[in-house]
Amino acid sequence: MLSEFVPLFVMVALALGLALSLLKLSEWLGPSRPRGVKASPYESGMDPIGNARDRYSIKFYLVAMIFIVFDVELVFLYPWAVSYGTFLDAGAGLQVLGVVGVFVFILVVGLLYDLKKGGLVWD
Repeated sequence: MLSEFVPLFVMVALALGLALSLLKLSEWLGPSRPRGVKASPYESGMDPIGNARDRYSIKFYLVAMIFIVFDVELVFLYPWAVSYGTFLDAGAGLQVLGVVGVFVFILVVGLLYDLKKGGLVWD
């Protein structure tokens, strides 16, 4: 059973070995001119202001979580929309539509709650 995977393991080992050897080779043979300008952080062409460890506003994380939730919603809705015709042919169209309707309703309630709490309002 394990002998079937030997070519795969050999290929992964060769790819890993090639990648690591090319990285090391470029480090040894490539030019190295370290300067202070290269070591400084790059922030869109402007001089860095403040410490890189400063805290972000909680709004940043809330908007990121909202994006993830609604992105996942689309991931779940897309296959349903593509296969809805097969559900109609099988006679389960209204049941599936009801389940998806409940799913979308829960997401809309979450969005309305977020709008009410001001999660999408930037001060």
